[in-house]
Amino acid sequence: MSAAQPTEQPGSLRPAAATTAGAPGSGSQDEVDRIVTAWQRERPDLQPMPLHVFSRVSRLARHLDLARRRAFTEHGVEAWEFDVLSALRRAGDPYELTPGRLIAETLVSSGTMTNRIDRMVAHGLVVRAGDASDRRVVKVRLTPDGKSRVDAAMSALLDSERELLAALSPAERSQLRDLLRRLLLPFDHA
Repeated sequence: MSAAQPTEQPGSLRPAAATTAGAPGSGSQDEVDRIVTAWQRERPDLQPMPLHVFSRVSRLARHLDLARRRAFTEHGVEAWEFDVLSALRRAGDPYELTPGRLIAETLVSSGTMTNRIDRMVAHGLVVRAGDASDRRVVKVRLTPDGKSRVDAAMSALLDSERELLAALSPAERSQLRDLLRRLLLPFDHA
C-alpha cells in the first residue's frame, strides 16, 4: 500500500494544508502518519520507521517531478532534452561534450543518445562539431537557443524547489542535504 498523493494549490508547489503538518509538537498529522497508523493497527509486529521516511521521500519525489515538468514545459524543453542540455551547460564554455561523455552523464544507451542528439539538432538546441585537434572526434555543442532555454528552465526549477523547502530553516535545509547525501553515497559508489 502506498501513500496517497497530496493535493496542491493550483499553480503552486505548496500543499493546500499548513506546511507544519507533522512537525514535532504541532499536533498535526500528514497522510503518511495516517497510513502508518493504519499499518500499526493491522500489523503491530512491524517497525514502521522506513515507511515514515521513504513514503515522504516518495511523495516529495512526485512533487519534484511535477515541478520539473512545469519548469521545462514553460521553457519549451522536454525532460530528456534538459538532461542533455544541462550536461552541456555544466561543461562550461564552449559548452560541448563528446557523445560518449553525454552517455556517461545521462546514463542512456548509445542508440538512445544518437536519437536524442539528432532530435535536438533538428530543434536547433545543439549542433555537431568536429574536434579541431582530431577530426575523428565529434562533439555536441549548445546553440545560443539551447543555452538560453536550459538557463531559463534551470532558474524556474530552482525557484520551484526553493518553494518546496520554504518550510525549513536554513539550518534544517543543510541538515536534510547532509542526511540525504549520506543515504545516497553508497548508491553513487556502487
